[in-house]
Amino acid sequence: MFRKFLTLISGLILPFIVAAQGHTTLSANTPRIVVGIVIEDFNPDYIERFWDKFGDGGFQRLYRAGFICANHHYGNLIQRPSVNMATLSTGTSPSRHGIINDLWINRLKNKEVHAIKDDYYTTVGSDSKEGERSAMKLMTPTLGDQLKLVTKGRSKVYSIALNDISAVLAAGHAADGAYWLDNSSGKMISSSYYVETFPQWAFDFNGSKIVEKYLSKNWTTLKEMSAYGESISDDYPKETGYLGKYSSFPYDLNKLKKESGGSFKILKTTPWGNSIVKEFALQMILKEQLGHDLIPDMLTVVFSSMDYERYSFGPFSVEMEDTYLRLDKDIAELLKYIETGFGTDDVLVYLTGLTSISYPADYMKEKYHMTAGIFNPESSIALLKSYLNIRYGEGNWIELFTNQMIYLDHELIEKKKVNLHDMQTAVALFLSQFEGIAFAKAALEIEANNFTGGVMEPFQNNFHIKRSGDVLIKYEDGWQPKDKFSPLDYTDNSQVPLVWYGAGIKKGTTTRYTNATDVGPTIAAFLGIAPPSSVTGNAIEELTKR
Repeated sequence: MFRKFLTLISGLILPFIVAAQGHTTLSANTPRIVVGIVIEDFNPDYIERFWDKFGDGGFQRLYRAGFICANHHYGNLIQRPSVNMATLSTGTSPSRHGIINDLWINRLKNKEVHAIKDDYYTTVGSDSKEGERSAMKLMTPTLGDQLKLVTKGRSKVYSIALNDISAVLAAGHAADGAYWLDNSSGKMISSSYYVETFPQWAFDFNGSKIVEKYLSKNWTTLKEMSAYGESISDDYPKETGYLGKYSSFPYDLNKLKKESGGSFKILKTTPWGNSIVKEFALQMILKEQLGHDLIPDMLTVVFSSMDYERYSFGPFSVEMEDTYLRLDKDIAELLKYIETGFGTDDVLVYLTGLTSISYPADYMKEKYHMTAGIFNPESSIALLKSYLNIRYGEGNWIELFTNQMIYLDHELIEKKKVNLHDMQTAVALFLSQFEGIAFAKAALEIEANNFTGGVMEPFQNNFHIKRSGDVLIKYEDGWQPKDKFSPLDYTDNSQVPLVWYGAGIKKGTTTRYTNATDVGPTIAAFLGIAPPSSVTGNAIEELTKR
């Protein structure tokens, strides 16, 4: 496995240079284990809103004793778990690591490709195809990859998540394992890209029927309904709810599973999904002996808040608040376990978000009279197609529109002898006129300019010349795109929490702007190794100058 990794990326990242003062065995200042607690849909204001209801061992413990980066962001145009996880794990932007979206068009092969789907590899842990995944399309190394290199494979690197894309892109290329929940079987699984033989302890975990145990429960609120004063009413009429009809507590999970086609995906929308991830992490630390020798190890644990149903209920919902109150207990148990096992100073913990969540446009407009709205991509693309047919002649000019990127049909453009750059510019100018679109930028313009700083920098960060679309779009603040038959799945909120804890870190706060690309270099400084040469972020000085 390790030889496979070296062959794969040697041309991309060599030579690596280990700092002269670097070390890969335990010293007085080196944490024995780095634990990343990463949460999808983690808005910074959740901490303040729910603070009084949190216990003292989870979020409150980290915030009271840790170092807080209070102005922390992802500098990417497209705020997707795929894009942001690759950024967090590699310490660089999509323009270098190449994960510019969930999927894109490979121009050489003229086909759509997914960020992690890879049928060369097989599922390990179940009979489904949900393990056919790899990090082959990730173009730069992760910090975990770097740690494996400088310790000659002796460091252990793992990731655990509910979703495959988070697990794979957190683990990177050389990890010992990446695990996630299989929607079809309800088991924790991996890919043969990482694991040749499924470990017995993981078989035992799946055999414990923990998923069935949680599914047998009704989801009821942790506290009395009257205690959820920070949320809107549980019967708020504009909540879509499960299957468009169930939007109030309690929820019969077995019934929802049956009505949604038998998929175990329903667990990913409840607090129990997070609890399963926590239980699996505790077993992994014990059974894989993470942090139990003189070589530092890394573990990334990714929790998902409401996941697929987050916009069916929304950030002001009782469902979201209850999820966080229960997640607080899971984090408290995880922290207690690792501190009891290693001691606070021998672990480095960071808590951060993978994405935020935007507040519903309709709610913000009606309740607070803010400028907001719903953008309909389907009708806009239909108008764009008509415009292109009038200007350039009949043809299916648009090959793909996905998550703020438009791909034009290059073969058709070449066949009809149309100037590609002219069409890119025409599309960008046309879309810029729509209400709800702040900017539409042609690939030609992004290539020709260097947008450093300001509102245009995210375009630069998210643009990869071989993978990005012909036109990239940024929506107006408060506007959200929603197709007629698809659930809302968009955020423009780039800010997430970041808190550091353990490893001799003193309590403090900085309001200085920090970027997700800074996390990897900061961890590298604590480990005493140089970060990968592809890193574009910087170690956070307030933490590393000790």
